Order: sequence, then structure tokens, then C-alpha cells
Amino acid sequence: MSDRAPQPVERQLPTEEARDLLALVREIAQREIAPKAAEEEDAGRFPREVFTLLSESGLLGLPYPAEHGGGDQPYEVYLQVLEELATARLTVGLGVSVHTLASYALATYGSKQQQVEHLPVMLGGGLLGAYCLSEPSSGSDAASLRTKAVREGDTWVIDGTKAWITHGGIADFYTVMARTGEDGPRGITAFLVPGDAPGLSGAAPERKMGLKGSPTAQVHLDGVRVPDARRIGEEGQGFSIALSALDSGRLGIAACAVGLAQAALDEAVRYATERRQFGHPIADFQGLRFMLADMATQIEAGRALYLAAARLRDAGRPFAKQAAMAKLHCTDTAMKVTTDAVQILGGYGYTADFPAERYMREAKVLQIVEGTNQIQRMVIARHVAGPEGR
Repeated sequence: MSDRAPQPVERQLPTEEARDLLALVREIAQREIAPKAAEEEDAGRFPREVFTLLSESGLLGLPYPAEHGGGDQPYEVYLQVLEELATARLTVGLGVSVHTLASYALATYGSKQQQVEHLPVMLGGGLLGAYCLSEPSSGSDAASLRTKAVREGDTWVIDGTKAWITHGGIADFYTVMARTGEDGPRGITAFLVPGDAPGLSGAAPERKMGLKGSPTAQVHLDGVRVPDARRIGEEGQGFSIALSALDSGRLGIAACAVGLAQAALDEAVRYATERRQFGHPIADFQGLRFMLADMATQIEAGRALYLAAARLRDAGRPFAKQAAMAKLHCTDTAMKVTTDAVQILGGYGYTADFPAERYMREAKVLQIVEGTNQIQRMVIARHVAGPEGR
């Protein structure tokens, strides 16, 4: 391969502190993450030591308050950190996004006492979180979940199975949505469940086409007893908490998708400037130059879209529509860009000797997680044209 290095992304960072933070992240990504990514993904190895390093470096709680162990960074900065990590290895970027999602409920809706007790170790104590909403029979229709929590005095007893859980079976804490009342969204409550709670277990990880280093598994809750002090928010508030978390989580997925697409573009450019046919680098041929131009344009558009949504969030303004748009556009872009990268590499792109085929396999899941892109279109349409059946 060529020694040509990809051009660094021009970041839009509001402070010198943020610029120093991104420099640290880029150093960790290039030194500790990227060199091992292909080998470890092929082996299906989860890099827990990387998450320990990120925690020690203050990178697992960036958008949360410093008083609770967070980094006090705006989403505009946090998402660019995710993009850098995902460019090096999607398993790591996505893992940080999921951990942030799992911490959201307590950080946003928890009582002061809960936040003081739990957040410092969740955000900076080397722990890893998981978010438990989906179930085997309730994915897009999340409000139909069946996991139940029954109150016995000051304790809740939780029974059920969660599905498609990133970090399932290895997480140190789980934010679990369970039914405590009537059918539908108003009967769901959120709980913070320790990873070592008796009765909680993870099934064997799913065998996936990509992201093999990131464990995805069912989580079984068999008579798991949780004190009422670990209930997050009011009874029946869990579904609104879950949806609020997903608005922010979708921005994380968008940033990870842009990072993955950037990695694919960098690989395509490296190859196209080295590979020679008919006496010229293939990057000299207009057909490929136009492909690279389109890839770069869509990536830049996706980056601008997620940053615009992040700035709305940072300003305390509504951003759900823009989050859905960012998730939709950025993940569709990742799928298109990684597919085009494989095409540019030709036969080599179809082999595991080059990372393009891995990027393509990994991109697919981003169109599915945290609300499929069909669901994103429904969310956007409701903002644009109003609810169905008016």
C-alpha cells in the first residue's frame, strides 16, 4: 500500500480545550486502536482495555457534568470525538456512543442522590454500560415490550428478555425499560440494574456479518431484584425517557457513520493514488475521480448535518427532527460510500486483505440500530406533515 496519509479532517471546535481534546483522541486512536482493528475484528475480540484507557483519559463521560465525573463538553465536541474513534474502529466509537446512551437516563432524569451515588463511577470509574429497550418481539414497536417489573415493598422484581443489546453480557450496568403498569407506553418504567445482579445473564453473542468485535446479545432477567432507589424517574415515565435518550443516541450513530465513511474514503483515495493502470494512477481517470468527489461531498454533508443538530441540542432547542435526519442521511451515506470504496478497490476490495470489505459489512448495521432508517423517515414525516390519520 502507499505511504500516502489521509488528510486530517478540518474540525469545527469552539475552544482551545476542545482542540486539545481532539488531539488526544486522535493520538489514542492512531496509537492504540487503529493498528489492531482489522486483526481483532477478524478474531471477534472486544477491546475492553481500550475502554479502560478511554475512561482513565476522561473520554467516557464527555457530554455530562464535571461535578459527576463527566467532561462538561457540548455535543458539538463529543460527536466529533465519536467520529474520530469510529474512523479508527467502529466497535470503539459505537461502544462509547452506547455507553453514553446507557448513562443518559440517570444523568438526565435521576435524582440528585442517585446522580451523586452512581454517576462518578459510571462516567469515570472504568465501567461500561448497556441500554436495554428492544426485545425479541418488540423492536421498532418498542412500546409493546413485555419485560415486567413487579413491586414488592421497596424492591422491584424484574423478569423478561432483552434483545440486540450492545455489550450484552459484559456490561457493568444496564439501563432497563420494564413494564410496571398498563399496556402501551404509559406503563413502562426505567431502572438502573447492576451487571452482577443475581438473575441477570447474557446469552451467547449473536453471529453478525460485521462489528464482530462488538458483542451483541440477549440479556435475560430472571427474578432480578432491584431496590426502588434504582428506579429512574417516575413510574410510567420510562418510555418518554427512552425516546429522549434515543434522540441523542441517534446523533451518536450519525457521527459514527461519518467516521466509518471517512475511513472508507481514506482507504479508497490511498488505493486509487497508488494503483496504476494504462500507465496512470487510477485516481487520474474521471470515472473514479467523480466517485471520490461524490463520496467526499456526502461525507461533508453528513458531518454538517449532525453538527447542526448538535448545536440545536447544545442551545436547548428542539432537535428530534434533525437527529432523525442526521441518523438517516449519515448511515445511508456510510452504506453508499463503503460500497463505492469496495468498487474502487476492485477485486482487492472484495478480499479481507484490505479493510474496505469490513467497512461495508459494518456500515449495514448502522441503518438498523437505534431506530431503522424507515422509522427515521416516519419521525421526520411527522414533523413535516403532522401525525398520520389526522
